[in-house]
Amino acid sequence: MKFYAVGIATALQLVSQASAQDGNPSPSDLENYWSYGRSEPVSNTPVAKGLGDWADAYAKARHLVSQMTDEEKNNVTYGHESTTTGCSGVSGSVPRLGFPGICFQDAGNGVRAADMVNSYPAGIHVGASWNKELAHSRAEHMGAEFKRKGANVALGPVVGPAGRLASGGRNWEGFGSDPYLSGALAAESVRGLQENVIACVKHLIANEQETSRNTPQLLKDSHNQSVSSNVDDKTMHELYLWGFQDTVKAGAGSVMCSYNRINNSYGCQNSKVMNGLLKGELGFQGFVVSDWTGQQTGIASANAGLDIAMPDSQFWENNTLVIATRNGSVPQFRLDDMATRILASWYKLAEIPNPGHGIPKSLLAPHKQVDARDPKSKKVILQSAVEGHVLVKNTNGALPLQKPKFLSLFGYDAVPPTLNTMDDSSLGGWALGLQTALTYPNGSSVSNVTEQAMFLSSTDPTNRGPGVAFNGTLYAGGGSGASTPAYIDAPLHAFQRQAYDDDTFLAWDLASLNPFVNPASDACLVFINEASSEGWDRPYLADPSSDQLVKNVAAKCPNTMVVIHNAGLRLVDEWIENPNITAVLYAHVPGQDSGRALVEVMYGKQSPSGRLPYTVARKASDYKGLLEPVVASGTMDEFYPQSNFSEGVYIDYKAFIQNDIQPRFEFGYGLTYSNFSYSDLESGVSSSTDLGYLPSGVNMTIAEGGYEALWDVVARVNFTVQNTGKISAAEVAQLYVGIPGGPPKVLRGFEKKMIESGKEEHYSFDLTRRDLSHWDVEKQAWGLQAGKYSIYVGKSVLDIQLHGTLDLS
Repeated sequence: MKFYAVGIATALQLVSQASAQDGNPSPSDLENYWSYGRSEPVSNTPVAKGLGDWADAYAKARHLVSQMTDEEKNNVTYGHESTTTGCSGVSGSVPRLGFPGICFQDAGNGVRAADMVNSYPAGIHVGASWNKELAHSRAEHMGAEFKRKGANVALGPVVGPAGRLASGGRNWEGFGSDPYLSGALAAESVRGLQENVIACVKHLIANEQETSRNTPQLLKDSHNQSVSSNVDDKTMHELYLWGFQDTVKAGAGSVMCSYNRINNSYGCQNSKVMNGLLKGELGFQGFVVSDWTGQQTGIASANAGLDIAMPDSQFWENNTLVIATRNGSVPQFRLDDMATRILASWYKLAEIPNPGHGIPKSLLAPHKQVDARDPKSKKVILQSAVEGHVLVKNTNGALPLQKPKFLSLFGYDAVPPTLNTMDDSSLGGWALGLQTALTYPNGSSVSNVTEQAMFLSSTDPTNRGPGVAFNGTLYAGGGSGASTPAYIDAPLHAFQRQAYDDDTFLAWDLASLNPFVNPASDACLVFINEASSEGWDRPYLADPSSDQLVKNVAAKCPNTMVVIHNAGLRLVDEWIENPNITAVLYAHVPGQDSGRALVEVMYGKQSPSGRLPYTVARKASDYKGLLEPVVASGTMDEFYPQSNFSEGVYIDYKAFIQNDIQPRFEFGYGLTYSNFSYSDLESGVSSSTDLGYLPSGVNMTIAEGGYEALWDVVARVNFTVQNTGKISAAEVAQLYVGIPGGPPKVLRGFEKKMIESGKEEHYSFDLTRRDLSHWDVEKQAWGLQAGKYSIYVGKSVLDIQLHGTLDLS
């Protein structure tokens, strides 16, 4: 029988829903359902071979699995509720053979729902740093905290969403809106985390909106299916799979499949995605885990490549997989491979004998304190926070501040949240920046009980608008990606300390929308934010009340500086050209050292070195077709919402260039306190470069990350950057390439270097076969074309300093 990736159970479910009540789909609607298209089935899951440095772990895993009964193998493939720990989920165990099970714990920005841990800068903040070495160090220290708490798996980093949707609720968890940038930083994050725990890269794949993401299991009495992300094969390879490929190449031990459908097949039963792409083309050696309650079927999901279902499984419990192997519905080798993949990752990366020992079942009850923090992490946490600040306006050198006599502070974002505790009984362990109260998103519904709890008591009484954390400074986004801080160093505190050192008189009004401004003020600082959370997409890209606050202060103060803590891109055209606004900082979501990091930048202790990892438009409509999420509406779409990724790879800056739209601030943009000149561009192509298609006529060996030849260096670009300013500062040099037949510019290299005043540094970028190839749908292969490739070196995608050509012939 031909296996369809959409799953037999899904079709049966649709039939069972037929005409049950007015407006529900009828049996005849099934034909229309299939007309939307379905994901190509890939019915045989590749058995992991233990490639590369996995060999020893796989030998141990196979030995242990050979001693297990089928019932024990079945038991390790789904989760159980722990009665003793607060792990986000715990896998089954095999006590008689010494396998204690695996503790999974959120998230990609620090240990969630636990005390005695740190809150690290969020993914988008790391993306804004453009610093691969810092991304690695951050992940290394963060992973060590997970391990000390007894977690085997850290549920991060995030490469999906990839930033397609400007208003996407979870964009803040990822590293930005370019696959090359995101993939490079995610790969370093995997390497850093896996010095201590298993990294879980998420969410596979095309998980680009929160609206309509939830499955029928999560929505009680709902007949809706999750939104289907309909992606063509070329776009899948060149954009959405790119970051996952980088993390597999880095050795990722696990990948999380997503809630959404991909081409009308659920992510956690999509055989094309899991069997065909991840385990087949990319040679993934780890295990695939479902997003929580993301499993939709039993047999279909097993055959499609799902290895472990969390936090439990109504489909695999009661030895269902054992029965399935005996009646031939699931091959025996598939069950063995599921157990082997899980155990191999455990042996290789996180063999912890007492999982979850430092994560209490309840933070409200007495529990053993396990301090996971390391004093050595302090420098990394602070520096990570510093480098994610992006200065986008600095008129006449308004910054850095130099011992001002009188400084005035305004805005709700300058103070810490009023609560610094987590009631895990009422919020189910979800942290909105430790109860940083988000106003209820007007015009949108919260889709399940857990998400409703997130917004309890959070509607702003002054009705200033949705999507803003009025309860205090925004140092983290909301949802399962949130983290727990050891403390919150808010901007007000940090500026008070600096005022003490400088003998500055500090005045503040952090409550009024139209505050009094003392005319003696040397500068007026306005603190606003733009919040974002799992569970809902942002209702807008700038809130009117915060804009009005900025304009009110600027009308009274000729030296107004705006600091935005933004969990997603934020529009500023309502006031950016006001001549009284002299400086603007995108401060993103910096974690617990928010204020301290801000003072480092604004007082010139360090020159700002962040760059935008996304494009800021002049108006929302400039994000053509990439602003609003697909909402279930109408007869068919009410039940089967479809999101057609018809723009292909043209998202963010590629879309702006393609549509000839001038942004307010382009991708890669950011100011420093110094100046840099670029020179001496050199480029060359390897004489041994083999043009053509891979896997045809080229080394066809598959390793982690795909065909080995994809990673061969075929060209190199060199140039020099000189600091012509008066202070030492870091410069992020960026390389863009024009691949024939593709976008005019795609990021293919970046590096941040500290350069002393008057000195110069040499930059060198290697270009791999993958970097210069395109995906050919007909040949199902990566093609390296003969021709001329434009190369651009600059400070941003639009601020190009050097231009050259690579000749591949």
